[in-house]
Amino acid sequence: MKILTVVGNRPQFIKAAAVSGPLRDQHEEILVHTGQHYDESLSRVFFAELGLARPDRELGIGGGSNTAQTARMLAALEPLLHELAPDAALVYGDTNSTLAERWRRRRRGVPVVHVEAGMRSFDRAMPEELNRVLTDHLSALLLCSSDTAAANLRSESVAGRVEVVGDVMVDVAMRRQPSARAT
Repeated sequence: MKILTVVGNRPQFIKAAAVSGPLRDQHEEILVHTGQHYDESLSRVFFAELGLARPDRELGIGGGSNTAQTARMLAALEPLLHELAPDAALVYGDTNSTLAERWRRRRRGVPVVHVEAGMRSFDRAMPEELNRVLTDHLSALLLCSSDTAAANLRSESVAGRVEVVGDVMVDVAMRRQPSARAT
C-alpha cells in the first residue's frame, strides 16, 4: 500500500518519528513536508535526532495568514496527488498542513488516517480547533490517543472508524529516554 504522509511543523516531525519507521516496514511511505513552519537547521536536527527519513518532497510553503497558507498548500498538493496516486493519506494533529491534505484527499476519494484524532480544546476561536474538528469529520480512520478523545468523536457522530491506539508523543519519549538520560 502506498501512503502519503504530510507533515509541516516540528510537533508533526516528532509524531511521525513514532509512526514512519513501522509504517515503512509494511508499506511504501512518501513523506511530504509542506514547510508550514520551516527553519532548515531546526528541521534537520529533528529529522536527524529522531531518525526520521528526510522528506521525499518539500513544498516550501510558509508564512502568511492561516487561510492564505492553507490555500497555497491545497494548490501545491493537487498535482502531487495526481502524480503519486497514493492509496491513503496520513496526517497528524491540527495544523494547516493537516487540514489542507485532508481536504484535498477527500475531494479525490483517497481515505485519510488522522493521528491524534478527537483532541479538543472546545475553543472554536482557535484555528487549530477548527482544523481538528474539520479533519476529524473528513477522515476515514481516526486514531485517538485516549478514551476521552474517542468519546469526543463519538459525541460528534463522526463517520470514520474510531480507534484508541495510544499517544505517539509518549512512544517517542520512551524511545528517546535512554539517550536523554545519557546526556
